[in-house]
Amino acid sequence: MTDTTIPGSKYSLVAHPRFGFLQIKPTPSAEVITQFYEKEFYTSKYPRCNASSLKIQLRDKEFYDNSREDICRNIAELTGKPLKGMEVLDIGCGWGQALLAFQKRGMICYGFDPAPEGVEYASKKGLNVVRAGMETMDVFGGKRFDVVTLTDVLEHLSDPVSVLKEIRTRLLKPGGILFIDVPNEFNPFQVCGQKTHGLDPWWVAPPGHLNYFTPKTLKKLLRGTGFKVLCAEASFPLEMFLLFGRQYIGNAKLGRECHQQRMNFEHNLREQGYGKLLRKLYRSFAELGIGRKIVMYSRSANKR
Repeated sequence: MTDTTIPGSKYSLVAHPRFGFLQIKPTPSAEVITQFYEKEFYTSKYPRCNASSLKIQLRDKEFYDNSREDICRNIAELTGKPLKGMEVLDIGCGWGQALLAFQKRGMICYGFDPAPEGVEYASKKGLNVVRAGMETMDVFGGKRFDVVTLTDVLEHLSDPVSVLKEIRTRLLKPGGILFIDVPNEFNPFQVCGQKTHGLDPWWVAPPGHLNYFTPKTLKKLLRGTGFKVLCAEASFPLEMFLLFGRQYIGNAKLGRECHQQRMNFEHNLREQGYGKLLRKLYRSFAELGIGRKIVMYSRSANKR
């Protein structure tokens, strides 16, 4: 995709000159971004990110916890170490649901988020979380971690390059794992579905999403900021429903039905003992560049 203006918007999408991922330009001010996360992100004012709401997190808890279990399994396999006692930092921890799942596995949990309601809720659950913006990632006084997670965060940051460099040099312990989960935007199924139904690119959503990644550009960004990519996965290609003729964009009821079918697909495979096959399938999706999400595990390429 070449640089282009966004219809009906003051913003344009511009490819990063070194890493190729797309960015919103001009970058919204720090004040606009901070206000958005403090007052809108977890509310109905921003329905495109409603999967981050506590209501949905709790309603679909089994689905999300299964994904968190996969994260734990992959971290244990990649490190060759037990999870118990590992120290994990969840950047943009929201309501603390991931940290609660990690805590059950014996991990020592830390987190921060700019949204006051999320931090308040997580704190009441006994988690060590603080309210902080994204100006710096070092909010626990120079502490380093065995695992750092960025789930649905990197697409929201004004300067993801600097953030990844800071995580590598100031937050991760030697051999530590960085977990990243971002939307897979402009993927083939998504673009095909958009063209099939004559839709605008609904996934372009400033000031919420400032960066747009593919598996190729995310891997290039990680390598360019000093990381070695260990494993890449995708998630279920939700846009496939558009190609089936189920136009769910802007239709909350139909969108929910499609999401439920996706959850049924995963639940049934796991329930019947095919969880390993599901993981292999999603890793092959990442190689093909399809899937709603991109997941990557990496560690510093430099021996420290």
